[in-house]
Amino acid sequence: MIFIFFGPPGAGKGTQANLISKKLGIPHLSTGDILRDILKIKNDISKKIKTIIDSGKLVSDDILNQIVSDRLNNKDCLNGFILDGYPRTIEQALFIDKLLESKNMKISSIIDIDVNEEVIIKRIRSRSAIEKRIDDGENVIKTRILKYLLETKPLSDHYKKLYPNLYNKVDGTQDIDEISSNIDRITNK
Repeated sequence: MIFIFFGPPGAGKGTQANLISKKLGIPHLSTGDILRDILKIKNDISKKIKTIIDSGKLVSDDILNQIVSDRLNNKDCLNGFILDGYPRTIEQALFIDKLLESKNMKISSIIDIDVNEEVIIKRIRSRSAIEKRIDDGENVIKTRILKYLLETKPLSDHYKKLYPNLYNKVDGTQDIDEISSNIDRITNK
């Protein structure tokens, strides 16, 4: 079981991916969480990543591809996993497609959580107050939303055309339980 979650920053991908991860017993691979863990280590790469994230930019394809590739080699990924925040670009999508093919694995479902900008900003402000996340400032939020619309949204559309039977759009403006219920129906097909 391999699931790819799409949606703008603050759409609830992480929350929903965590719930599915626990229900299905497969790891939730959030590139955001992985990058935040790297930031806790004080070295040259973490300083470089911190500068990129603080400016609202996305970490390069090469860095993320290597991080994901290394992570998929862990034994806990043998029975499946959930990708959250990856792929974000066509280059990353081509990389993960080749990587999955080399491992004789296939995508089970693509879940695209759809939320408007007003809801996103409200959620991220709330999350920032609770979690004290450094990557949730207002200017950074707007930059990340714009990056999503320009780079990642076309990628979800690409997957929709490539895998129409696997692509599922979910209304992300609903409450957490309703969204989770809709995603449960998708993952239990």
